[in-house]
Amino acid sequence: MSTTHSLPRRGLLLTGLAATSGALVAACTSNNTSSNTQVAGNTGDNAAAGQQVKVGFSAPSADHGWTAAITRNARAQAEGFSDVTLNVTEGTNDVARQIEQVQSLINQKADVLVVLPFDGNALTEIAKTAMAVGIPVINLDRKFASALAYRTWIGGDNYGMGVNAGNFIIRKMRDAKIADPVIVEVAGIDNLQLTQERSRGFQDALSAAGFRIAARQSTDFTAAGGQQVASQMLQAVKRIDAMWNHDDDQGIGVLAAIRQANRAGEFVMVGGGGSAQAMKEIQAGNSPLQATVLYSPSMASSAVALARLLGQRKALGDLAEHDVPAQMTTFSPVVTKDNVDKYLANGY
Repeated sequence: MSTTHSLPRRGLLLTGLAATSGALVAACTSNNTSSNTQVAGNTGDNAAAGQQVKVGFSAPSADHGWTAAITRNARAQAEGFSDVTLNVTEGTNDVARQIEQVQSLINQKADVLVVLPFDGNALTEIAKTAMAVGIPVINLDRKFASALAYRTWIGGDNYGMGVNAGNFIIRKMRDAKIADPVIVEVAGIDNLQLTQERSRGFQDALSAAGFRIAARQSTDFTAAGGQQVASQMLQAVKRIDAMWNHDDDQGIGVLAAIRQANRAGEFVMVGGGGSAQAMKEIQAGNSPLQATVLYSPSMASSAVALARLLGQRKALGDLAEHDVPAQMTTFSPVVTKDNVDKYLANGY
């Protein structure tokens, strides 16, 4: 197994927001330094080494703990296979550059491609080109605009994240006998489909229980953005019973704002994504953050394992079908103090 072109790790993007917010959260922004990886077990008949498979890999820049972990998990999975060569391109948020990188992987005659597109619509045509010349594409997480662009899609359940976050809050409110709770939501980037799906799932779960969202604001998946928005919300909403924050990296700033406002003991907070730092907050048991809903970057490990099977024309050993499925959606469990030890290795 070999890799090329290491993906650079960068700090959280804090540009365009108040300098005071950046200063406050800088000391506690450490998600990108995590070395946690989660890999597939590689057992059964498929465990034996087979035909060599050249896997080309392309993903966005590591400007967020989750995207950094995506590439880290892909590398870790490939290292467990003696019959896989993983060619990792440099992470980029430049659409034109990512298209060039995928074209380069095609020219190098990769057996299978694993692509997490920065922009699924923009990368659709180059992925269709790969498929047209006989290179199967595994579309990781952010979807291409056409099913013609991929052989298999694997990604997270954004709607399910919202539902599971909502159901956890519902249980907590009922346990506390709060009949009409004040529930607020700190969302991610509103023009992204994933944010819309998370919010829809959250609202649907609460509505089914007769609850509603009292206030909602969106931000940008950064710690500084989370702090800025949460500070505004805390000033505007004088009583809060529960809060769902969509993303654990921006949650660093949300927690900073809560503590700065001296409201840490007032309400239940639920995170999203499953960073190692968030899980440690939950584990400590002295934080407003009582749970997080996983959107695990281990999907990249599974994508590499699936790429190997496609390259060797094998199927999943525990399924009756003779081929790798066309779509796979990961589950988003709720991590609490009771089960955090089980999931800590998944933290990014």
